[in-house]
Amino acid sequence: MSFIRPEVIALLRRSSEACTAGMVLLCGLWLIWLGGYLLTPLGTLIGALGVAWLILSLRRMRFAQIVDAPGVVEVDEGQIGYLGPELGGFVALPDLVELRLITLRGRRLWRLKQSDGQALLIPVDAAGADRLFDAFTSLPGMDSLALVDALTTKSATGSHALTVAGETKTIWRRPGKRLLAEK
Repeated sequence: MSFIRPEVIALLRRSSEACTAGMVLLCGLWLIWLGGYLLTPLGTLIGALGVAWLILSLRRMRFAQIVDAPGVVEVDEGQIGYLGPELGGFVALPDLVELRLITLRGRRLWRLKQSDGQALLIPVDAAGADRLFDAFTSLPGMDSLALVDALTTKSATGSHALTVAGETKTIWRRPGKRLLAEK
């Protein structure tokens, strides 16, 4: 029997990385407060690492969605895979030339297009889709803040801007490569 509500436990699990990064930042600040020729630079270094880790973990937290779609996303050694009940496939990150966020039938999907023209659709809210953040940010020229903002953009009515049927938004294109057929 737990004395903590399930919603609070879920929030703590989601924000555990951010809490750990905050503790690292506090340790750095404590070392700076102690002062001295050794502890001040060491505390500054640890504090800077804590700040960078905190910013990254907050972006990961904003990127993660509540699991509501069928299928599982796998990210393994530079390859993204989606195993769904009807559709699925794999895309190697070096073969990826375009990343889009599209809306089909009221569901938001990542559209990963390969250099040969094939595309893989992955629901934003599939199990394991939060692992895509690290894979996407490793792409050359990808702005992690723009990636997170694409998921959290709100329209003037307060709903998600990407809920119109068939709406698409290009998030990233590989620099220097052109697609054979634009669709």
